[in-house]
Amino acid sequence: MRLFTALWPPAPVLAALRVAPAVPSEGGWRPVRPENLHITLCFHGEDDPVRRAEALDAALAGAPAPRLRLAGIGRFPGVLWVGVQPADALLDLAARAGADPARFRAHLTLARRSRTADRAAAPEPEPEPVPVPVPVPGLGLGPGPGPWWTPAEALLVRSDPGPVNGPGSGGPVYRTVHRVPLGR
Repeated sequence: MRLFTALWPPAPVLAALRVAPAVPSEGGWRPVRPENLHITLCFHGEDDPVRRAEALDAALAGAPAPRLRLAGIGRFPGVLWVGVQPADALLDLAARAGADPARFRAHLTLARRSRTADRAAAPEPEPEPVPVPVPVPGLGLGPGPGPWWTPAEALLVRSDPGPVNGPGSGGPVYRTVHRVPLGR
């Protein structure tokens, strides 16, 4: 099963983030459903959930929980995101979860471009090694960053394809399979 480790911002942080106005209305962009907004620490791909949960317990249990906030906006090819500050505070957690520190970019995905639109679009440049957050009117972060928060836990999440048509279509379905408490 496809697994990843992530942090889910609390409701007050997500409430301060108004996603829809920031998502381009043209070009095949689809907003991430509100219940799916998260910060990925590590994508594990196809993996055994029991083995991965045991590894995460050993690596993350009691690890210091960083104080975070959402700030600025940027793009990767096919992805519109909001940044996480301080980004280096997440680096240790991401590395413990199994991410390559050299490739880790702290962000929360706001929208994805459809594969059809992505193929038709001009190639986008590779992101800068340290993306610079830029305020965006209507994003909900105003001229500055959002509220501070400290995650209580890291989640091991299963990702399944969502329905193609009808209610809830247009994105994966996430199910939490394991929780790892972080230290305070």
